[in-house]
Amino acid sequence: MHLSQDYLLEVHKLSKSFSGVLALDKVSLKIKSGEVHALMGENGAGKSTLMNILAGLLSPDAGEIIFEGTRLQGHKELKLLCAGISMIHQEMLLVPEMTVAQNIFLGKEIRKGKSWWLDERQLNQQATELLAPLDVAIDARMPMKGLSVAQMQMVEIVKAISKKAKIIIMDEPTSALSDKEVSTLFKIIRDLKAQGVAIIYISHKMEEIFTVADTITVLRDGKYIQTKPAAELNNDSLISLMVGRELNTMFPESPGPKGKVVLEVKKLGRQGIFSDISFDVCAGEVLGIAGLMGAGRTEIARAIYGLDQPDTGDIYIKGIKTVIKSPQEAIKNRIGYVSEDRKVLGLVLGMSVKENITLTSLKTHQRGPFIKNDSERAAVNNMVQALRIKVAHTDQPVKSLSGGNQQKVVIAKVLLAAPELIILDEPTRGIDVGAKFEIYKLIKELAAKGLAVIMISSELPEILGMSDRILVIANGRQTATLLKAEATQENIMHHAMPQ
Repeated sequence: MHLSQDYLLEVHKLSKSFSGVLALDKVSLKIKSGEVHALMGENGAGKSTLMNILAGLLSPDAGEIIFEGTRLQGHKELKLLCAGISMIHQEMLLVPEMTVAQNIFLGKEIRKGKSWWLDERQLNQQATELLAPLDVAIDARMPMKGLSVAQMQMVEIVKAISKKAKIIIMDEPTSALSDKEVSTLFKIIRDLKAQGVAIIYISHKMEEIFTVADTITVLRDGKYIQTKPAAELNNDSLISLMVGRELNTMFPESPGPKGKVVLEVKKLGRQGIFSDISFDVCAGEVLGIAGLMGAGRTEIARAIYGLDQPDTGDIYIKGIKTVIKSPQEAIKNRIGYVSEDRKVLGLVLGMSVKENITLTSLKTHQRGPFIKNDSERAAVNNMVQALRIKVAHTDQPVKSLSGGNQQKVVIAKVLLAAPELIILDEPTRGIDVGAKFEIYKLIKELAAKGLAVIMISSELPEILGMSDRILVIANGRQTATLLKAEATQENIMHHAMPQ
């Protein structure tokens, strides 16, 4: 049955349950050709479930899908939808041992005649042509495992474009990209729009949404809330739709006067990475570290925490010169570190919430070779309550939590070791606006209790809103230390640009 051609894709009252829990509750969505349609909502709103249904990875329990005016019914017709939709996943689906070209054409390989042999020359040539508009130095013959995360993300984007789909779903496509690469992606999106391709765009970055989106649909708790032109919304009104309440101030006030210096770094350097880094941070202070991707921010944090060894310079803890050769020594010196990649470096995804939280402080709950279960569970329950971690129970697998709650588990693990300094590297990466607000409140509460906080972030509004002082890094060198009163986005970017 052929229906209206006004929309390329129509979703009517789609529902999906998992183990009796309703993930989508009669959700509707309409997508036009040549538009960028942003799908917004907190973690757990149902965005991923809806996109996985459209990408053919899940089947709906109820509702209907209309694609190019045809109502799709049954497995065979849903294959038409899969052929017309391509998805760039937040978790990259690439084969590390295969080349860039082989990954791009995975499932649609170019073969020599009627043989099973791949035509590597054609694969490499066509992949190179697809990569060219991205203006990135990626060799199509190179194994994927040799690329940076940002380069892998660009290959994922090319892979999606190569399918010549009529709808491309982009799920957090800029999470690992530099500003230059983001600009390139936005140019590609404009080109795709001009060709009539529709983009469903998912991102937690508000600035991106208002830069790239024509239309915005909001989901909340698995339900459809509203669809509006992007021009009719702003940050505050969009946040209100997403979380169902007003967030009067996104960034809590600083707690008050600062205490004594907890950490001082003098002329710290690591050959070829960063050099001549000097700063201090006081009890009760949030020191923000800003800079472009690759500037050396994370590497400085890793050197302080003992993950990497500096070649030059000194570290002082409460005025005492201290050599930190390992994370264990950092923990002994009351330093905590939350890495930028919680899933790889922060959590053991196969373990429970309880096991993750006590991972670095098990000795305090030991009696001989045994764990004191009552002591461990009491400590974990206190942390879950204090950090407002949403869990059914603490034996729940940590991988089942939302991004924001996973991040709180990592912070809880660090706090249980009673640090006096905590280093937070991209603490709100990949989490929704409501969870961000919770993390911001938590950081300010920690500072109010006298912790010294170093916060690394690529989001300038976050740096400006949270920091008492801001250290700016460019090309491995510090270029400015700004007080909150004198810091602006323009000022920070001026100092962050390589000279």
